[in-house]
Amino acid sequence: MRNSTIRFIAAGLALAIFVPLALARQDKNELPGSTRGSRVARVLPADAGERAKVSLTLIAGDLSDEQVKELGEVAPNVKIVRAKGRDEAMKLAPEADGVDGRWVSAEFLGKAKKLSWIHSPSAGVDRLVTVPGVRENKALVVTNARGVHGPAIADHAMAMLLSLTRQLPWYADAQEKGAWTRDEPPTRGVALAGKTMLVVGIGGIGTEIARRAHGFDMRVIATRRSDAPSPEFVEHVGKPDELAAMLPKADVVAICVPLTKETERLFDEKMIGAMKRGSYLINIARGKIVDTPALVAALKDGRLAGAGLDVTDPEPLPAGHELWGLKNVVITPHVAADGELTDQRWWALYKENVRRFGAGESLLNCVDVEAGY
Repeated sequence: MRNSTIRFIAAGLALAIFVPLALARQDKNELPGSTRGSRVARVLPADAGERAKVSLTLIAGDLSDEQVKELGEVAPNVKIVRAKGRDEAMKLAPEADGVDGRWVSAEFLGKAKKLSWIHSPSAGVDRLVTVPGVRENKALVVTNARGVHGPAIADHAMAMLLSLTRQLPWYADAQEKGAWTRDEPPTRGVALAGKTMLVVGIGGIGTEIARRAHGFDMRVIATRRSDAPSPEFVEHVGKPDELAAMLPKADVVAICVPLTKETERLFDEKMIGAMKRGSYLINIARGKIVDTPALVAALKDGRLAGAGLDVTDPEPLPAGHELWGLKNVVITPHVAADGELTDQRWWALYKENVRRFGAGESLLNCVDVEAGY
């Protein structure tokens, strides 16, 4: 059944792109990344000639020869050294001025005395910021891939929602049996128009999900910690302490917050119990934000009509886990960000940050390591 369900998720994804173009289209030349909290990792001479004499070493991941060439063109004073794993990166640590976040450990930091920049290839930095030495070294600049994955993840979230509301898993079972049936599924299809979506954490990914939901004529409300301006297609933005009061208003809840001490088990039995009966939960953030036993109970007793989960707790979800057997759940193995557009956006951001690093300029997507995102 699950293989067919995944095929229908793809079909839902195809439907999701029919959002009005005025809402869904973004400038293809727009560079992903944020200047909020932007910082310089290494101060370099203002004179271009003198600056070119300063050689910096970046311990990167699995880049192609063509990518290394492109980086050499935009940052000729940055030496790119590709590491195939943590052991190899560890040997290179003493010469590192910058490093791919995957190679960072307390031992690496102990040897990397010149290090000034860590770049996380993902948006989530929950592991990275807990590495001993990252928070303690205030001179370190940590950046991430925030804003890179938004469009692909938002498409995936809407595909999961459409799969659930249009009862596609039920029809997938019929397809596997080769049965052309007009029998109604146990739950009738749900129209999204007029329904309310609550985006929990309207950052880069949350904004893209909200954009698509609005394109389906949904009313969109959201929560956000900061006072940053909200998109015009979001009707109301509340603070995190308003979440419990906002949940009963939502037909769909999309979790988009990072995993921090404050958000771990945020959706516990009490918070899930505050959700509208018959609503849907979509989690494309981190599995540990949701209390799994409470989620299972709500899915079984009808509190929730369904859940779309690209992340789970535990993760990977083991064979035989109760979630696998629930008919009102769509599960994908943490792949929502995958896609050509993600690769293109990731490379554009990474190349620009390497250029800025070599030029001594402020970097994009600087992480607040104390806040955890």
